[in-house]
Amino acid sequence: MSVKAVFVGMPGSGKSTVGRNVARQLGTEFRDSDALIEETTGRTIPQIFEDGGESGFRDIEAAVIQEALDGYDGVLSLGGGAVLTESTRAALKGHPVFLIDVAPEELLRRVTKSRTVRPLLVDDPELRLRELREQREHLYREVARHTVSSDETPVAGVVAAVLEVLA
Repeated sequence: MSVKAVFVGMPGSGKSTVGRNVARQLGTEFRDSDALIEETTGRTIPQIFEDGGESGFRDIEAAVIQEALDGYDGVLSLGGGAVLTESTRAALKGHPVFLIDVAPEELLRRVTKSRTVRPLLVDDPELRLRELREQREHLYREVARHTVSSDETPVAGVVAAVLEVLA
């Protein structure tokens, strides 16, 4: 068993939207690591951050992702910070990992209009996005086998680009 595609990228890049659509086109299931974490723990992401801090969250996240990579045969979207954990980066080797890349201005527009609670973006989203991008960009590129831009490309175009690579 092996995942068909894994999506990584910044918060708000469209990983889950693209992932759901790719899964639908492939006739397979879609899973989001943040949703899996909430199902597994019975707590929301903000609650986990509050209870155990970011390091506690990352430990849980790494275990959930490893389990999904080992026993899941669909499309998987990872939380924006999943690549920070070395064991997760190692586990992604050999899988079809796609980086959904988005310009900083577009990311800011998306996360400020979104209703999703993002614990790391609560204070000064513009500054935090810049900091997170600087911290994570090289890690996304390290694990990704393919990069797809979703700046001005409609979701259908991004999905088509991914499906072309997978064909």
